[in-house]
Amino acid sequence: MTDFSTDLKHHENMTKSSYDKQIGGSHYQGFVIQPSKFVIENNLLFPEGSAIKYICRHKYKGKKEDLLKAIHFIEMIIERDYS
Repeated sequence: MTDFSTDLKHHENMTKSSYDKQIGGSHYQGFVIQPSKFVIENNLLFPEGSAIKYICRHKYKGKKEDLLKAIHFIEMIIERDYS
């Protein structure tokens, strides 16, 4: 048998929008809009979305490596669209 607080917490987690929660860290929690929601709402492709994701989180997670990843995705976009 579970207690009321456990049931309430489970209910809150089930009714929370998938855009309002994050699994595995908190590096997107401070943003007004989650990078994933921005990407979806603007119909961006995977490389654009990945570049945005890495640029947004670099200060909080991957530091310089995240910026290098963003550059890599931007290079892919340039090659795809302008070569």
